Amino acid sequence: MMIWAGINSLSAAHWDPYPFILLNLFLSMLAGLQGAILLIAAKRQDSISAALAQHDYEIDEAAKVDIEEVFALNQQQSIVIAELQEILRRLDEDREAWISVREKLAEDSPPTA
Repeated sequence: MMIWAGINSLSAAHWDPYPFILLNLFLSMLAGLQGAILLIAAKRQDSISAALAQHDYEIDEAAKVDIEEVFALNQQQSIVIAELQEILRRLDEDREAWISVREKLAEDSPPTA
């Protein structure tokens, strides 16, 4: 723009005198084209963003189902672990009872030679 203004102000042939109407016309056309291009790019970016958001939503829904399945499996495993702990507790009680019975029998029986 400075070159345009300099050439038109200093040269003998003024094809676009001081208010530089022709330069304003070119710049206005350029701004109009840039605006249209920017709007097209923004609309395209919005559609890409919407598609990505939909994809993220679908992945989140699938992950939610997977997490619920894992949580249900974890609950089942917790129940099985509790049952196994109860069985181990009973076995430990039975073992202690058998040990006490064996010790009592060992005390009551005469030593064998």
